Amino acid sequence: MATVAKKTLKAPLLCAGSPPLPVATSPRRADGDSEQPLAAARRGRGALTNASGRFEPEIRIPESDGWDLPEELPPLRTAVTQERAKTIITRNDSPDISFDRSINPYRGCEHGCAYCYARPTHAYLGLSAGLDFETRLFSKTNAAALLERELSAPGYQPKTIAIGTNTDPYQPIERIEKVMRQVLEVLSRANHPVGIVTKSALIARDIDILAPMAEKGLAKVALSVTTLDPVLARKLEPRASSPARRLDAMRRLAEAGIPTAVMVAPIIPSINDAEIEAILDRAQAAGAREAGYVMLRLPLEVRDIFAEWLMTHYPGKLRHVLSLVRSVRDGKMYDSTFGKRMTGSGPYAWMIGRRFEAAAARLGLSKSRIPLRCDLFARPARQGEQLQLLL
Repeated sequence: MATVAKKTLKAPLLCAGSPPLPVATSPRRADGDSEQPLAAARRGRGALTNASGRFEPEIRIPESDGWDLPEELPPLRTAVTQERAKTIITRNDSPDISFDRSINPYRGCEHGCAYCYARPTHAYLGLSAGLDFETRLFSKTNAAALLERELSAPGYQPKTIAIGTNTDPYQPIERIEKVMRQVLEVLSRANHPVGIVTKSALIARDIDILAPMAEKGLAKVALSVTTLDPVLARKLEPRASSPARRLDAMRRLAEAGIPTAVMVAPIIPSINDAEIEAILDRAQAAGAREAGYVMLRLPLEVRDIFAEWLMTHYPGKLRHVLSLVRSVRDGKMYDSTFGKRMTGSGPYAWMIGRRFEAAAARLGLSKSRIPLRCDLFARPARQGEQLQLLL
């Protein structure tokens, strides 16, 4: 392993108590054949490599010394670190999104989506946006207590809280951690509106909380469906629920009276763009009332992670896909300009937008968002107030 000092290339730091990850890139044998054990070790993961975090002072590069021997490596396991967050409601003033506050119960996401725009946030933890992002997770175990405290602040004004905007609140570790369910319980008691985005069928577990909230006009859910092809989904989103299970969860939510939307996200040129109409058809049949889409975004490290994914799974399409991505981002791989970052610009982006609008209109899927109520909010009692009631 060669270590190179470089200002712009860095090496990941390990979480305390976390097992070390094997080097992510498969070394080349002297005869040109790549080793197989590393591929087996990262089976079920979206990223192929674990490049150093961009804020670290070193980069580590694997190099073959000609003595490579076959070695069985164990599968990469998920390490979860319990985190005591300081705050839980995140504010934003972005003019091109419909919410000004959000909650992220977890850092990192085990779904392992190769295209995930949230991957670069792991660099702030001294970790890689690659395999670290989907194997080294952080659970905000005090999220519910923090939320109750922040909602009880005297000056708090309720508006819809968005959950699932950065990492998925219903990723596999939620089955054990139950942080999202605890957050919903607080919101339910306070009659606080919430909008959820997920690509996990696990959300159906919480229908018992969401249905009564929806009856009061306090909850709605968007299911992200990237493809209807289970083979592509397995490659692209290896630990997310299958497309069929997402659509079934959508049906169950709709039958329970919970306003449900479908997000065709992201639309990846030449990979899933042919499925727009089919996804909307299936979602409308499952009970979706609204629809939206997002064009593929490749900020920072995601550019290289997704290019590696294309090279592995669709090498013949690599140049074409990336050329189309640049065509909707003014010649760049990513353009963060408000109003353009979600949909892109140019002829290809225009065509996608018109196709989506035509299909949604034909199916009666609303472009406008169902408003949630804020007038029912009941501010949780603060600790001192509770003591006064007992006197």
